Amino acid sequence: MKSTLVRILKEEVEGLALANYGYVVQVIDVPQDQMRFGVIEYDTGNVPCYVKYVALLLRPFINEVLDATVSQCNQLGFFAFVGPLRVFVSKHSMPEDLMNGFDGEKDAWISDDKEVVIAPGCGVRLKIKGRTVEQGNITAIGTIKDHYLGLIDDGSGEEVEDVMM
Repeated sequence: MKSTLVRILKEEVEGLALANYGYVVQVIDVPQDQMRFGVIEYDTGNVPCYVKYVALLLRPFINEVLDATVSQCNQLGFFAFVGPLRVFVSKHSMPEDLMNGFDGEKDAWISDDKEVVIAPGCGVRLKIKGRTVEQGNITAIGTIKDHYLGLIDDGSGEEVEDVMM
């Protein structure tokens, strides 16, 4: 019975966004002494169970620097993922040499000197500037317009030498 309860807990909780805690990435431990079974409900036949568990969470903080993978580029900016967290970086939150560099044919942001190309699949280092918590979902707004932020992996598997300053 307890193994079934742990399986159901993992299915229902992992990947869920909890408003004050963040995304539940994985349930790590469910101590056996922290499970309590209630009384059968006469209306439904269900048994409420009370479980305390230890979990790994992704909780984004404002001004936190994270590494993300770019998933989509458009003329307004780009979307990137940090695990389950979706972050939008506006063109106004990019360095000046990238601000007017969207190429619709390549679906990428290209710097004026053509050295930095931010396209889907590449890695970027960004800073969280804001976040919103909605029903079961957390989204964030980020920036790459700061020292040591920007392109860190061009998607080829090799590290990029310079991080934009």
